[in-house]
Amino acid sequence: MTSHQSTQTMKPATAAKKLGVYLEATPADFQEGVISRAELNALQTDPPQWLRDLRRDGPHPRPVVAAKLGVSISGLARGGVTDALTTEQIEALKTEDPGWLRRERATQAEVRKESVRLKEKQREGDES
Repeated sequence: MTSHQSTQTMKPATAAKKLGVYLEATPADFQEGVISRAELNALQTDPPQWLRDLRRDGPHPRPVVAAKLGVSISGLARGGVTDALTTEQIEALKTEDPGWLRRERATQAEVRKESVRLKEKQREGDES
């Protein structure tokens, strides 16, 4: 009995998510096709110019925007940011430093601090 390996493929939306880029900003042939695991690995290993440009300049998907601003995706929504942003727009927001951004960064810092505290507490419990 022979087993033959099938080629794993994914939808463009999944590949864009794995690459950390905004699907609507990718080239049409990327959006319209299916991407194999090998093609995804090749894009990650040796990104073409369009991918390097998108990663540098955007527009960036919300998870990337949130990370660059140091807030959660929910925090973006609470701040009224629902669309993809370019690097320039993200930098402008950082410079402007609106009240919602300061609040969300403070909230995110508290969440991280609490997460560390809980991990340490769990570790202490595991050791005893």
